[in-house]
Amino acid sequence: MGNSSRKRNVFVIRDANGNNIVVINDIIFKGKRGIKWDDVEEYLRSYVGDFYTIADSNEIVFIGPDLPDEYAHSEYTIILKGANEKAKANAAQGLPELINTATNVAFTENSKIKHQKDALYGWYKYESRFALPIFGNDGEVERYNVYHAAMIFRHAKDGKKYLYDIMNIKKETSNLFQSEDFTQ
Repeated sequence: MGNSSRKRNVFVIRDANGNNIVVINDIIFKGKRGIKWDDVEEYLRSYVGDFYTIADSNEIVFIGPDLPDEYAHSEYTIILKGANEKAKANAAQGLPELINTATNVAFTENSKIKHQKDALYGWYKYESRFALPIFGNDGEVERYNVYHAAMIFRHAKDGKKYLYDIMNIKKETSNLFQSEDFTQ
């Protein structure tokens, strides 16, 4: 299970279509010139050893020691800029809920020799959604931007599934919620 000493302002709501959205209320990673990914990596280390259940499939997903480095320094992360970079960094706060609400699984065989041990039994891609607040000049929440993301799990030699990375983050332009639209 999760680390109860970690303070997070995160909850799950349902949109008008009944789909889950993980609402992450605090922006803890920000910067005018980009995200300090070493800070994100350090934050993610607090999850190592935790495990969470995907509600749809009842599968358990572990957080392994490789996640912080991969998440913060993957090829995908390096190319991120602007809002998507900020979204990925701050999505780290909602990992337990993103895993729990993951849907639409797709399996891929492992095809790379370098992953023979850590993904011997292949890769699983799930979809998840999260929302981040947009603050006005007065410091109050104006609205939330909703993002879609692919969560990548590796099926390791030990038979366990581990979160490997979050990729393909895209803002959903049709679903910009005003702050009063959220109900728990």
